[in-house]
Amino acid sequence: MSTPLNPDVVREALEQVKVPGTTVSVLKINMIGEIVVQGGEVTVTVVHTSEKDETIAAVREEVAKAVSALPGVMAVNVTVDDRRPQKKAPTGPHGQSPDPFADRKPIPGVKKVIAVASAKGGVGKSSVAVNLALALKERGLKVGLLDADVYGPSVPTMLGVDEMPQATPDKKIHPVQSHGLQVISMGLLMPPDQPVIWRGPLVFAAVKQFLKDVVWNDLDYLVVDMPPGTGDAQLTLVQQVPLSGIVMVTTPQEVALADVRRGIKMFGDVDVPVLGIVENMSYFVCPSCDTEHDIFGRGGGAEVAQKFGLPLLAEIPITADIRTGGDRGTPAVEMDGSPAREAFRQLAGKVDELAVEVAGA
Repeated sequence: MSTPLNPDVVREALEQVKVPGTTVSVLKINMIGEIVVQGGEVTVTVVHTSEKDETIAAVREEVAKAVSALPGVMAVNVTVDDRRPQKKAPTGPHGQSPDPFADRKPIPGVKKVIAVASAKGGVGKSSVAVNLALALKERGLKVGLLDADVYGPSVPTMLGVDEMPQATPDKKIHPVQSHGLQVISMGLLMPPDQPVIWRGPLVFAAVKQFLKDVVWNDLDYLVVDMPPGTGDAQLTLVQQVPLSGIVMVTTPQEVALADVRRGIKMFGDVDVPVLGIVENMSYFVCPSCDTEHDIFGRGGGAEVAQKFGLPLLAEIPITADIRTGGDRGTPAVEMDGSPAREAFRQLAGKVDELAVEVAGA
């Protein structure tokens, strides 16, 4: 009399099934899990721990053959119990979440974040950022200024401040007070002649710390002076905080306009609103004859704005006041009679009108 079909009979048959390419039984290395026999239907579970998928496929095929050959077997099901260690989620180049926007949260104490950006250096972006911040403050708003230009921080010089920020017991940073603004800059944390020689991960960490670890006090606006380009600092900013908008700065000549077009497209690709264009160094007014001279050409900012369907926020003239005031820590907005003062005030009004409230701030 033959032995009735049961799990022990099935297991005995599986002793002859070898791991492909070896003489080792699949039972010997615990590749066979639960065996269920219901009448003439047999279900065998193959345990998948670290083997290649093709090895598991071959084992399933051999198990099915061995069990099918047993007397009384009408049907065979071979399932797989995948016990492989779960793979870690991939991370970005600096260890961040695979979702580049997973860490994006409003900054405590800040209602709106405005980034002043340019895809090219030398267009006066920092001058625009400083004077925009001060002009917003003149409108009765509480304003902070974050200098994210890690390699070339110029905000401390333009504001005439060299005070070292203070740290809290929990390693947060208090911004310094200057001209009625709350200010933080790498230039306040390092000796003035010390170069910052950092690769991308350190730039990422520094900008992230300025955004997350500074104790901003009830700001209506945080103005961020970005470094030129479309690299680590820009990506860090848009990935870490929701922005109320970008103010793109250019000069009239084509060499600057070509770069600002790329910058606008970059922010569009990451779904950050560009509020409009500022054409800096737009024209020069002769102090002796009041004639306007287009030193770098004119109308380039308006042309780019029109192409992208953006407003031209301001045309800032070339004046000695901006240069001398920036060098001695007296920005143009605070200088009576400066030709640029009214242009910056108008810029602040348009930015205040267009900026988007940050939800949950």
